[in-house]
Amino acid sequence: MQTHEIRRRFLDHFVRAGHTEVPSASLILDDPNLLFVNAGMVQFKPYFLGQETPPFARATSVQKCVRTGDIEEVGITTRHNTFFQMAGNFSFGDYFKEGAITFAWELITKSQEDGGYGFDPERIWVTAYESDPEAAEIWARVAGIPSERIQFRDGKDNYWDMGVPGPGGPCSEIYYDRGPEHGKDGGPVVDEDRYLEIWNLVFMQDIRGELSPKLGHPPVGVLPKKNIDTGMGVERIALLLQGVDNVYETDLLRPIIDKAEALTGRSYGVEHADDVRFRVIADHARTAAMLIADGVNPGNDGRGYVLRRLLRRIVRSARLLGADKPVMSEFMKVVSELMSPSYPELATDYGRIETVAVGEETAFLKTLNTGSKLFDDTADSVKASGGKTIAGSDAFTLHDTYGFPIDLTLEMAAEAGLSVDEEGFRSLMAEQRRRAKEDAQARKHAHADLSVYKELVDRGATEFTGFDELTSEAHVLALIADGVRVPTATAGNDVEVILDRSPLYAESGGQIADRGTITASGLKLRVNDVQKIAKKVWVHKCTVEQGQITEGDVVLAQSDPAWRRGATQGHSGTHMVHAALRQVLGPNAVQAGSLNKPGYLRFDFNWQGQLSEQQKADIEAVSNDGVGADYPVNTFVTDLPKAKQMGALALFGENYGDQVRVVEIGGPFSMELCGGTHVQHSSQIGPITLLGEASVGSGVRRVEAFVGLDSYKYLAKERALLAGVASSLKVPSDEVPARVEQLVERLKVAEKELERTKIAAVLASAGALADGAERVGELLLVAAAAPEGVAAGDLRTLATDIRGRLGGNPAVVVLLGNTDGKVPFVVTVNKPAQERGMKAGDLVASFGPSISGRGGGKPEMAQGAGSDPSGIAAGLAAVRARVAELAG
Repeated sequence: MQTHEIRRRFLDHFVRAGHTEVPSASLILDDPNLLFVNAGMVQFKPYFLGQETPPFARATSVQKCVRTGDIEEVGITTRHNTFFQMAGNFSFGDYFKEGAITFAWELITKSQEDGGYGFDPERIWVTAYESDPEAAEIWARVAGIPSERIQFRDGKDNYWDMGVPGPGGPCSEIYYDRGPEHGKDGGPVVDEDRYLEIWNLVFMQDIRGELSPKLGHPPVGVLPKKNIDTGMGVERIALLLQGVDNVYETDLLRPIIDKAEALTGRSYGVEHADDVRFRVIADHARTAAMLIADGVNPGNDGRGYVLRRLLRRIVRSARLLGADKPVMSEFMKVVSELMSPSYPELATDYGRIETVAVGEETAFLKTLNTGSKLFDDTADSVKASGGKTIAGSDAFTLHDTYGFPIDLTLEMAAEAGLSVDEEGFRSLMAEQRRRAKEDAQARKHAHADLSVYKELVDRGATEFTGFDELTSEAHVLALIADGVRVPTATAGNDVEVILDRSPLYAESGGQIADRGTITASGLKLRVNDVQKIAKKVWVHKCTVEQGQITEGDVVLAQSDPAWRRGATQGHSGTHMVHAALRQVLGPNAVQAGSLNKPGYLRFDFNWQGQLSEQQKADIEAVSNDGVGADYPVNTFVTDLPKAKQMGALALFGENYGDQVRVVEIGGPFSMELCGGTHVQHSSQIGPITLLGEASVGSGVRRVEAFVGLDSYKYLAKERALLAGVASSLKVPSDEVPARVEQLVERLKVAEKELERTKIAAVLASAGALADGAERVGELLLVAAAAPEGVAAGDLRTLATDIRGRLGGNPAVVVLLGNTDGKVPFVVTVNKPAQERGMKAGDLVASFGPSISGRGGGKPEMAQGAGSDPSGIAAGLAAVRARVAELAG
């Protein structure tokens, strides 16, 4: 049975049983505790936490999940995947243990002809929490499972909570016996490879305190409503129904391995080391494609860093398997073909997914080259000092700063006859993880308690009147100060005000919140910010400037007209720039984020490489042409599929409801899903002036612009600057560029002449230094401090010239400079001196400690730098002694 069919049967089974089918949430949710959605219940957390009332009593979903806590372990065994699909059914105060057990048993044992999975009931084992005999009794009564196939386990295995105070409860896990060829007899308590867990049923009934019942601590209370949260591993069901040994052999992963075999010429199943790399490629390619589809881009922290690591591990694994050409496009293509039947966005957005992945591959291949050079320098330095081990700190720098994988460092070190201080490297990695964990804990504790808003959320959404008016009469539903409901607030107090209706825009969709006032007779509050709770309740963050506000008051809420006018210009201007980007660059210039406020906009988009000056000029021109066309701005609400069919653009990673608002500017010119405020005609935006364009991450560019009056002010300032330059140069304004170009060329000529003079002066000193060469046995030695003013880049030229002046005699030249507190150095040894045992790299070791320096190179030339100029004299003395020792 194919995986897509397994998904379909699960959803159909529960829909027939009265559950509402809920689409998978994005892998990126607004949850400070999570980088990615890692369980099927995550999108339902507000219901389980009591922060919101669920709109259904029963739900079912197949949630895409990503877990990346131990990326390095992926592929070493066949059990671990970073991406997986979690099928679940959920009850919110409806059915409980018996219902959950009955539904699960029916699906797994019903014949395939009747829509089930057709598992043999005699091979099903279950576990229950050690103090939950009720679950065991239900399994025996409902499913007829004998007591010898029902096992009890402690809280570490059979109790579930979120890891923080909140709901929790015992769980019951379903296992399938794969047979004696897979392990020992005795059930899952003995062998979880033979007895494979396929489904976990959580009976959410308790309130967990600071200490978890998983560790034996009692719950602190009982939930008012008992809930069900289950999770069935789709991939594990697939491996069983497809009759394969592990998930990497299933229909959604094995074809990626097949492609890797074709691209590398190696075979899966021959060498364990190669098999690990094949599995890394298969797992990471799928996960990376799913993350990119949900709007993640490679970066240096957070989600972006995880994606970057996944993509780079694919490239590295392919290279170690023998690939000598780029591979990412081929892998993304296979993933799209395999997964798009369940996730169509992988096909419709394939162009962007491929562009992001290939862009990171290209960048990393360059990094590999840079890292290889740095590794070579490090290895040479270790050898020059007589060492045999690359320091853990060097390996960590290669890994953390340059993205150089540790196993590649180990392999290259072995080829160079060196080892790596793995313990030191692991220690530094552990320290990094510890800091990351502390950061995660900080985010966890910073998670706001939203329970104070629950009653307000349940009451219904705030009516937003701001599309039609800037002033609205409203009732004060609640006042909140320091996270607590309060009856009143007086002058000088900061307070959150919740109204039944409001014209003030709450921050969302890149548009920052309105500023304004809330007033009544003798009362005035300044509105500093407006935020949404649960995407439906407007929270006005205010300062009471006059009078006293009381819950139940009737007030006037007003958006600042000037602020709103500027905000609409900024937001509509953002749509114009987005449309212009797509016209100039093509459809792959997809929005990756935005911010707009009065007079200003910032727009991030997916794109590889810097924009040319002509492209930036074209984008600005197309934007302003749209402004000048005075396009009408129309808004309407429709269902999501219809909006997409019409061509409306949606932001990747954003979760939209069934009904969406479409903003259309000039018909086909611009059409986007958007809940923001806008002008009525495009001409009201005013001029749009691009300020610049820059990279904000791998494959993501950012443009910034002024609009309206701010654009005019900016252009006026630029005009004044140009007039000042023209006056200084004594030319008309339109001749300034040519005049500046002339001056730049003259400056370049002068700099070249200065450089020639400088080099001539440096080389002039070569004769004097060569004439002062010391004879050490048969060798000529020049060991000297470089003349004052000789830059680090000129040392090599000077040393080479001195060596040439010493003719065919065995010669060694050692020059130490002093530049801005640094001690650059060069050692050069000619061929006759090398034949007498002199090597440049070995000589570095003699004087390096004196100047706190290190470096490396080849026998004929070594260079580097130190940090202690006070040791120059001692260093020169040390190298003279070493040369004398070797020459004797």
